[in-house]
Amino acid sequence: MSIVCGFIFIPLILNFCEKKGLYDLPNERKVHKNAIPRLGGISFMPSMLVAFVVALLVSDNYTGERQVTMSLWSCFFLVSLLLIYGVGIIDDLTGLGAKTKFTVQIMAACLMPLSGLYINNLYGFCGINEIPAWVGMPLTVFIIVFIDNAINLIDGIDGLAGGLSFLALGGFLLCFVRESLFTYSILIAGLMGVLVPYLYFNVLGSVEKKQKIFMGDSGSLTLGFILGFLFIKFAMDNPNVMPFRKDSLLLSFTMLIVPMIDVVRVVIARTLHRRPLFQADKNHIHHKLMRAGMTQHQALITILLLALAFTTINVTLSHLGYYDITLIVLVDLLVFVLFMTMVNKRIRKNGAQPFV
Repeated sequence: MSIVCGFIFIPLILNFCEKKGLYDLPNERKVHKNAIPRLGGISFMPSMLVAFVVALLVSDNYTGERQVTMSLWSCFFLVSLLLIYGVGIIDDLTGLGAKTKFTVQIMAACLMPLSGLYINNLYGFCGINEIPAWVGMPLTVFIIVFIDNAINLIDGIDGLAGGLSFLALGGFLLCFVRESLFTYSILIAGLMGVLVPYLYFNVLGSVEKKQKIFMGDSGSLTLGFILGFLFIKFAMDNPNVMPFRKDSLLLSFTMLIVPMIDVVRVVIARTLHRRPLFQADKNHIHHKLMRAGMTQHQALITILLLALAFTTINVTLSHLGYYDITLIVLVDLLVFVLFMTMVNKRIRKNGAQPFV
């Protein structure tokens, strides 16, 4: 249902952008060379919600039982998601300052711990297990805002933010199905569905035929916020929702490891080179792979394979009984550092600078 909605909505959005002249224009910081419509993300929420409602109605009629109840955090999540979605649309249409978007992100994220949804256990990370609410609540806000911006910042080449989000959502879908949390599973499946037509138009769409589109902030911020919510939801130790599992936090981290570590790497690099932390540059992982000689599509495939490699490593270690999340995260960091070292070596061999 969501895929069908996406293939209906996105062509309508393309026509609207053409009529109103709503394009993402190229500049020295961006990879694309043509003016591309930037409102693809507007299709995400309607497609996801239509599929969600239809699936629940079909389920209710089939089983004769009501399959969903509206908890406080479900209501707060919907309100906060609408805030993020609305800010993204306004930014795509008229433009908003970074401070305004950041403020709204914090406000939306604060609704989650206020509803009772927050990180309350680190599952042994750095030797820490249960944590009090006064620590977990601000940590939850930080994680949601961090993930939201990580997805937004990595949306730099065709298919990257959408592809990484699709993989992460697929992982969360398996996790929530495993715990029999089918309401969330339906929601996730609906979001995955609309990403299929979006990726089709974004990666394979022809500029000449006016079929190419970007998701814009309405898409990247919406994806990031939902992924942040799912991270907290699955990582929270709540026996009323699902049994305690030692790998809950590890799996949540694994789903989003590439965008999260890349943002940390960029912040460290800007600090070491004494550059403003919020100044945009071309030093994200996709930029570096392209300076190393890859095309956009080659960089996309490489990063997606890297994300799958991290998933394979972490899930394998978890299944073998290695639940020491600290050690596994250190292994992930070592793998990422070795990967970036090889990329930087290739960049220097091509006569370019690793940091621009």
